Amino acid sequence: MNLGKETETLEFKKTTGEMKEAMISIASILNKHGVGTLYFGVKPNGYVFGQVVSESSLRDVSRNIYESIKPQIYPAIQEVIFEGHSTIKVEFSGENVPYSAAGRYYLRTADEDREVTPEELRVFFGTNKYREKWEKTLSDITEKQIDRRIIKMFWQNAIEAGRLPQGRYTCPIILKRFGLVRDGFLTNAGEVLFGNNHPVSLKVGIFATDEKLTILDMKLYEDNIFNLLKYAEEYILKNIRWRSEIIGLERNEIPEVPVTVIREVLANSFAHAIYGGRTTHEICIHPSMITIYSPGEYASKYKPEDYIKGNIESEIRNPIITKILFLNKSIEKFGSGFKRINSLCKDAGVEYSYVNGENGFKFMLKRNSLRSDIENVTSNVTSVEKLNSTENTILALLKLKPDLSREELATKTYKTIRTIQRTLNSLRDKGYIEREGAKQNTIWKVKK
Repeated sequence: MNLGKETETLEFKKTTGEMKEAMISIASILNKHGVGTLYFGVKPNGYVFGQVVSESSLRDVSRNIYESIKPQIYPAIQEVIFEGHSTIKVEFSGENVPYSAAGRYYLRTADEDREVTPEELRVFFGTNKYREKWEKTLSDITEKQIDRRIIKMFWQNAIEAGRLPQGRYTCPIILKRFGLVRDGFLTNAGEVLFGNNHPVSLKVGIFATDEKLTILDMKLYEDNIFNLLKYAEEYILKNIRWRSEIIGLERNEIPEVPVTVIREVLANSFAHAIYGGRTTHEICIHPSMITIYSPGEYASKYKPEDYIKGNIESEIRNPIITKILFLNKSIEKFGSGFKRINSLCKDAGVEYSYVNGENGFKFMLKRNSLRSDIENVTSNVTSVEKLNSTENTILALLKLKPDLSREELATKTYKTIRTIQRTLNSLRDKGYIEREGAKQNTIWKVKK
């Protein structure tokens, strides 16, 4: 009997004497497709050769898979008889890629197993498997659960930008045109772009120091990408510094970080994120920097600076989402985010850096001042130089809420009550605050 040809998800081994090679095939198939089948007792041409099958041989296959394949999987192993010839059938699946066989990584190409480095494997999954499967997979959200206002805004912006031809558009037409709906349900890409079921989370916050210890403000937004881009931009612009310039007879308000830079970084953070992962989008405003965190590590074997210096073809994690944001003019140039961000920051004199972690990518925009951005919490450079970090933090908290007790200040700053009292005395002696009210009901008036 012949079982046909080997494929990317089907592998044949003549006997369990090829156990090591079998483990490699299992790992490579898992890494490429997440599911597969392997037979012992079948020749590479599909001819059922057969082999001796016993409880011991079945346990041996199970033990080898347990010891060799990492992370651990739980395959179905059984004896299958074809025309009197016994074989061992192993059915396996797994979602915790990448998988290794005896510490090495492999990928399936046709019916062969090719060894790759962990870095090559991460790139493969970042740019291929996630891209091909996630965006086009159907969500459990129906085509009726959409934000019609946002979809209409999208096609109007796209037409105005000259990136979508003039025509008569409706929400169903837009969803179908860009492959965002199928069989009455939104795809994952359609849901995060236009869903009205709060599909994406964004945390925003302001901190008194450059560490995430003392929280001055914290909010959580849950919405589609377009609404979150709006909320994120408004939050940043509301809580950074602005300066005034008189040009001719007009007074112009200029933010410390240009709006174009903020928009480009935000749009790229949502365009290239991994959705449904372990972390969420996050924006933190610190005294010396603004950080914009995007779930999912940088999906390329090249570093961001390589894209800035050269003309390397971009590897786009979410091509559908990226295309929609480009058509909407949220992204100015398709597939060249870092090159544009670098140019914008250079023109504006804004320094930036980044951290590429296992769970996400953090972009950091440097600020010139070391003060908190709570409204009206400002000091001139001379005054700031007189205060230490604890004093600056306490001053910011009191400006926000002047009736905070010593105990509450201690809790928020992770300091002892003795340290808080010493800091309050110092701020009072330096003329920054003064006590109002009774001792049991103190209110600290901030004078500077």
